[in-house]
Amino acid sequence: MDTLKNWIFSLIIAFTATAAAQQPTAWQEAFYASYEAETGGKFAVAINELLKVYKSDDYFINIRLGWLFYQAKQHQRSEQYYRRAIRLNPYSIEARFGLVKPLSATSQWDQVKLQYSEILKIDPQNTMANYWLGVIHYNRKEFAVALKLFEKVVNLYPLDYDSVIMLAWTRLNLGKTAEARLLFQHALTLRKNDESALNGLKLIK
Repeated sequence: MDTLKNWIFSLIIAFTATAAAQQPTAWQEAFYASYEAETGGKFAVAINELLKVYKSDDYFINIRLGWLFYQAKQHQRSEQYYRRAIRLNPYSIEARFGLVKPLSATSQWDQVKLQYSEILKIDPQNTMANYWLGVIHYNRKEFAVALKLFEKVVNLYPLDYDSVIMLAWTRLNLGKTAEARLLFQHALTLRKNDESALNGLKLIK
């Protein structure tokens, strides 16, 4: 935790110093130019603007380049910069979610699973990580593991349709038909005439 506190403290100092400046720095100008280029879909230009002021130990530029290279469909380069951002700040959930994007685009599902697991070590209640890790286990027919993950999300957000319907199907696959029926009916309350919920109810005798 001391490492995290030191990193946050350094971050605050950097922002304070920037805010105190009367004129935008070259670093800020590079970011402004990259935002403008990205808005116009000119990802190569946005990347080049940041590379002009690039420093390997700059978390912000690395995570931004990870995003821009992903947008440019250069997934290997995107992964490279996101991983560098994570090395600079291992507690960064945003960098790990960012890394999931190029990993998913290149079907590196074990690595995707690893990143969601790492996020949950930092933030056990993170609903997005719990949900998508649950989806991975569900698709692998690891229903008992998926069940715990979906249950956690539904307990936190009982009106979240996506989590409710996944929990319903998971319980059905585990033979928990009575519980599955209630969840499918709940899903129909959340989304009228939902096809997935109706199909699930048809399978329950």
